[in-house]
Parts: sequence; structure tokens; C-alpha cells
Amino acid sequence: MAFPERFSSLPDYAFPRLRKLIDHLPPGGEPIAMTIGEPRHAMPDFVGQILAANLGGFAVYPPNDGTPGLLSAISDWVKRRYGVTLGTDRLMVLNGTREGLYNACIALCPETKNGKQPAVLLPNPFYQVYAVAALTVGAEPVYVPAGAATDFLPDYASLPADLLDRVGVAYICSPANPQGAVASREYWKTLLALAEKHDFQIFADECYSEIWRSAPPVGILEVAAEIGADPERVVTFQSLSKRSNLPGLRSGFVAAGPRSMERLRQLRAFAGAPLPLPLQHVAEAAWRDEAHVDASRLLYQQKFDDAERIFAGMQGYRTPEGGFFLWLPVPDSIGDGAAAAVKLWTETGLRVIPGGYFSRDVDGHNPGDPYVRVALVAPRDETERSLLKLRDCLYG
Repeated sequence: MAFPERFSSLPDYAFPRLRKLIDHLPPGGEPIAMTIGEPRHAMPDFVGQILAANLGGFAVYPPNDGTPGLLSAISDWVKRRYGVTLGTDRLMVLNGTREGLYNACIALCPETKNGKQPAVLLPNPFYQVYAVAALTVGAEPVYVPAGAATDFLPDYASLPADLLDRVGVAYICSPANPQGAVASREYWKTLLALAEKHDFQIFADECYSEIWRSAPPVGILEVAAEIGADPERVVTFQSLSKRSNLPGLRSGFVAAGPRSMERLRQLRAFAGAPLPLPLQHVAEAAWRDEAHVDASRLLYQQKFDDAERIFAGMQGYRTPEGGFFLWLPVPDSIGDGAAAAVKLWTETGLRVIPGGYFSRDVDGHNPGDPYVRVALVAPRDETERSLLKLRDCLYG
């Protein structure tokens, strides 16, 4: 039987890969997971009540693009958060943002660009669905370093003009997963100008935008509006998973220009999985409420303060401006992130992810190899104890 080759070069996904690395080894203490970005803060207290009041909605097919109430709540949130007015015709509800990040590439990346194979730009390291989307549409994934030299964001403007002329889509994540770097207003302006000059679309993954330390991250929608950018240049994605501690709700949205949204909705009508109606009612309430978001953000800020104190003076340590991960450098004496993950597991019972599992080798170099990713999603006291163990094990 013949199978497609397009995914043959994919490594195992990060979490199965980690299990192969350490699960056959005995833990050196009580197992504590600091791997998956699954929030453990309290979800909003209205969730159960709304679900109970709308159970009958499971008996009907839900609206594919989102209920009018949910789309209106999202539009209102975009206006409050970014000062941008978007009609509901420029919004679509997603069954988890990963669905949108994948399907948008299928719907919008051209088959050829200037008569050549299209390229899709990805920060390296990156959220792994970006690469799978590029491979699915037959594009060339181009992995652009996002390390300390470029403030942990990709410098797409430094790429050769002939490559940029082949670009159909450029993915960007701000705050970045895994590094927590935040795109500035100037960064967005530069990227928008580059997209206009070389005629490509920006896919902005802003799912961590509501978890920040000192100031709300600037969003691409507000910058695009400020400079009068073509609305079709921007496709942005948001989620309730991190903002509202509702990863199991599988609810997010995509915003795009009118012509792009027509294509996104057309594809979803054939191949999408709409969000069940009771869950859409929960999502509507979540987008309309900020109190639970503020409370959760404060908990993350406290944990980042703890991390800053625990790792004070450690060479290479930086407290990220957004998201809820630490991107920790591995001492040369230990080796790479995989060696550090094994050491932490076998000596302390802590589970962390090697940074190289989020990256690809380019010219023999993997920019994630010297790091581990650590999720600060557990309660504050558990997180503090875990970080102290980690510090003493890796840097003591």
C-alpha cells in the first residue's frame, strides 16, 4: 500500500517524544509535570451554570461559523482590547485555534507564487502545527531562527528578496511559544510593510496575548488599523484556552479580511467541526467577562516574580514578557535540553520538555537544543517548590 511522503520527515510530536526519552527511567522523586501548557487555574465560575441551562443544544447541529451572540461578543472584545471595529462577517469561531492555524493555510496559501513553489515562513522554534500546515499545501517550510540574537522573534526582513517573493504565508506567535517574546509596535509595522512589499499574508497566533507581566502586548490588528494596512494582509487567531483557563472548551476564533474570510468559511463548511451550541454559549460569556482573566493573570505575574527571584543572577536567564513558559538555558556542563530533561527526571522527578523538540535543524544547528521549556501552570506553591528543585539540579 502506498502512503504519502509529505509527512515522512516529521519527528514524533513533543510529548510522545518525551515519553520515549524518560518514561523507561525511574523518577528521582515524586513526579511533577511542567510540560504541557494546560492551565490549572480556576475556570470561570459561570461555566457549569451556562452548560446546564443549555444542555438541549447538544441535540441540534450548531451554526458552523458561530452564533450571532458569540460573534458579537468577540467583536466587542476586539474593540475593547485593540480599539478596532470588526464586523461579525470578518470573524469565525474555531473548534480550538490549532484547527484554524492549520486550515487557514489550506484555504489561503496559493499553489504557486510568482510561478514557483510557495514558501511558508516559520519562527524556529515554533508551534508545530505551522510546519504541518505548510507541508500539507506543498509549500516549502522556511525555519527562521528566533533566538537571543533577534530577541527571540524571527527577523523575516533579513531574508533574501527572491525568497520573500515566494512567500505565501508568514506565521508569527506573540507572545511567543515557547520563549515568551512579545512583538513590539515597530516589529508589527516592519512585518506589515514586508508583507505588502512582497505580497504575502501574516498569520498572527496571539493566543497568549492576555497573559503578560507589565503591559498588554500590542496586537497586529491595532497596528494594521493605525497604518491603514490592507485588511487582507492579516489573519489573526485567538483562544479561550489560555485566557480563560478553558483548554477543554476548544474554543477560539479567527479574524481576517473579507475576501480571506469568504475562503475560510467556504472550507469550513465542507471540512470544519463546529463548536457545540452549549459550548458556544459558554464562550460568549467568557469573551464578555474580564474579571476572571484579571485574576488569573495576577497569579501568573506572581509566579514570574517568584521565578525572577529564584533565578536571580543566573547567566542567560530572562523573565519573559508574556505567556506562561520559562525558556531556560542549559549549562554547557550538562549538554543540551534532552540531557537536562533526563537529569531533572532521574534526580528530582520533574518533567520538562527539551527545547529542541520545538525546533528544526537548519544547517546543522537546532536553536532550541540549548534550552528546556518549563510551564508555570500549577498552583503558586507547587510551582515555587518545583523551580527551586530545578534550580538546584541544573544550576546548583
